Amino acid sequence: MHNMDVSESSTFFITGAAGFIGYHLCKSLLNEGYNVVGLDALTNYYDISLKENRLGKLQGHPRFTFVKGRLEEHDILAQILEIHKPEYIIHLAAQAGVRYSIEAPKTYVDSNLVGTFELLEAARNQPPKHLLLASTSSIFGANTEMPYKEVSKADHQMSFYAATKKANEAMAHSYAHLFDLPVTMFRFFTVYGPWGRPDMALFKFTKAMLKGDPIDIYNNGEMKRDFTYIDDLVFSVRRLISCPPGKMPVDPDIDSKSPVAPFRIVNIGNSQPAKLMDFVSSLEKSLGMEAKKNFLPMQAGDVPATWADTSLLKKLVGDAPHTNLDEGVSKFVEWYKSYYHI
Repeated sequence: MHNMDVSESSTFFITGAAGFIGYHLCKSLLNEGYNVVGLDALTNYYDISLKENRLGKLQGHPRFTFVKGRLEEHDILAQILEIHKPEYIIHLAAQAGVRYSIEAPKTYVDSNLVGTFELLEAARNQPPKHLLLASTSSIFGANTEMPYKEVSKADHQMSFYAATKKANEAMAHSYAHLFDLPVTMFRFFTVYGPWGRPDMALFKFTKAMLKGDPIDIYNNGEMKRDFTYIDDLVFSVRRLISCPPGKMPVDPDIDSKSPVAPFRIVNIGNSQPAKLMDFVSSLEKSLGMEAKKNFLPMQAGDVPATWADTSLLKKLVGDAPHTNLDEGVSKFVEWYKSYYHI
């Protein structure tokens, strides 16, 4: 484990700070005494008031600085890095969502391709100690070898969203190689929890059930997801910050470290895939009601299963907590009811 001490006066720059994962990560870093500069465009891909409320909770903090802006706005990132000189950059801002990428692919080009390019350029000119970027488990696409390993091939993306994230990995690798930038890419697996995204299944199901509406269940329920609770994910990201890719792989069999660059890809998941129907029954238990189920065929661009091999993550950060589904879902429901005054 290549542990680097993160000094207490360190400044973090987080893109997508008003997003679901960004908000939780900022909160965790601020609670530990770090300075955090957050960027967010507050786009209307989903309910902006949710983003504004997350942001409101961060803005009360004296060590938090917020910049509103889009990644792809030329030079905005360069200016932020020039002024704040963050030691660590965590790039979470992206246009997310598999389904929306079929309807509005250009938003993915602007945010994920052009935006990430602007970030890499800015980081090259003002290099951080460690640059960490969010990727996705959707990258594995048509790969059916489970659990998914970082060293496995991932060449057949099934949605344009996943394709832009695969491109981000390749772009970041080239910058790591050319400019000796230490880069870690996270492949996140189905993240859920309080303050979550309204376009994700848990949010949609909870909302529908409380209104007495049926929930849409794709592929007739024959789906598995490696559901990862938000606090467990933040724990792992926090630990990975101080593990930049060193000179040597930690274990050649499982380490995705590049042979020519300080670059590594790490899965962050629960490594215990759950059936979609088990997820639904956890929710039914938490809400104390049965869902009306509308069974539908598989959706375009979607994959039937995801399952993370987290051996590399364990090697790098030790054991991470694994919140079980019932507990994670009930924490979400508790938040949802109090947030919407139900």
